[in-house]
Amino acid sequence: MTISKKLFTLTPLCALLAAGSAHATNGMLMEGYGPISTGMGGASQAMDHGNAAMAQNPATLGLMTDGTSRLDVAFGILGPDVKSSMMGMDAKSGGTSYVMPAFGYTRRSGALTYGIGMFAQGGMGTEYEGASFMSAGTGLPSRSELGIGNLIAPVAYQVNQNLTVGATLKFMWSSLDVQMNGRLTEIAQMMTGGQGGLATNMGMMAQGMVPGVNPNTTIARIDFSDSSKFSGAAKSTGLGASIGATFKASKDVMLGGSYQFKSALADMKTASTSANLGIVGMLNDSGQMSVIDFQMPAVLAVGASWQASPSLLVAADVKNIAWADAMKSFKMRYDSAAAGMGYVAFAIPQNWKDQTVLNLGLAWKANDQLTVRTGLNLADNPVPDTYVNPLFPATVRNHFTLGFGYKLSDSAEINAALTVAPTVTVTSGSGLNISHAQNNLQLMFTQRF
Repeated sequence: MTISKKLFTLTPLCALLAAGSAHATNGMLMEGYGPISTGMGGASQAMDHGNAAMAQNPATLGLMTDGTSRLDVAFGILGPDVKSSMMGMDAKSGGTSYVMPAFGYTRRSGALTYGIGMFAQGGMGTEYEGASFMSAGTGLPSRSELGIGNLIAPVAYQVNQNLTVGATLKFMWSSLDVQMNGRLTEIAQMMTGGQGGLATNMGMMAQGMVPGVNPNTTIARIDFSDSSKFSGAAKSTGLGASIGATFKASKDVMLGGSYQFKSALADMKTASTSANLGIVGMLNDSGQMSVIDFQMPAVLAVGASWQASPSLLVAADVKNIAWADAMKSFKMRYDSAAAGMGYVAFAIPQNWKDQTVLNLGLAWKANDQLTVRTGLNLADNPVPDTYVNPLFPATVRNHFTLGFGYKLSDSAEINAALTVAPTVTVTSGSGLNISHAQNNLQLMFTQRF
């Protein structure tokens, strides 16, 4: 996917994400899907990399041998290392390990390949203790965890010897936890509307109209979270889809491309009384939080692979991730469960940029059993420094990957990949320094029938 904050500045509350808890690295997306592709820097558009193809270019599923079936069971561990510092104070996120299972089953019969699978699409999250400076003196923890998952039904059809087309339909789900603090003045800047006692009280406090309340030092808190490691307090479902194609340009060269449509997720909502909004030490209201129109972006990808020799495969992709359309602002609405308290609406500017990702990979077949892989995943940072938030520091740029595949028998194999993302440090608009690095592992067992 999935998916904690320099309290004091809510402005970048970003789109706090996590996919079942997939804490992603190309913005909010994974650097690679499945260890075969990931071991080659995430390259996937024009090569056979197993059932993870349904999360990338579904047409590559047509590279299966006719009359065979394939079952992939995968397991990933994502290990972000996030730290925040300001004015000599340091805080380290406790969110350092997230588990990510996946599976896929496909069968090829004649020109048609079909199947089903479940993959995390992306996400993000961080966790800061109440004792850290990130708590803004409240002693309360701060965290975010967002996850986006997919149940995918793919189909691929071989039109002729050279051309294969594919498509997927996805049932998607998203979930989100948020615990964050911010100065009352910052909360007021986020408010876009409201009515009832809650909006009136917060507005008066923010304007300094309540005796004894200094809006520049008084802390407001947004809190909706559950204890599950695989879902958040705010949840939604929806649909997604993708299309793709591969073309065999010559005996040794294949071209491929895919387009993943922007998601159509419903608003994420908590239970009617499970969210809290209030002023620390003065007001604590229970109600429902809604995250309005949070979507995953469209992704356009093209690539090529070259069988340079019987033992060496070279692959390269270029992707454009349309973050600018999906991440303009982060909108929430809080509805109080108490009579007469009404609602408050918020909007937090994000203004992410579209992201270009270059995937480069090599696979060398050492012998009949062992294949060794390596790759690069090179990307720019889609998050403007002004808006970056320690609850959601999706700032990692480049990745170095290693992997291997080992055949246990003619029908069974294991594959693994390691990703190292070097530290990237940025300074937010509020002067907070945020560093982010990752070490991620993926393992997969494959059985062919």
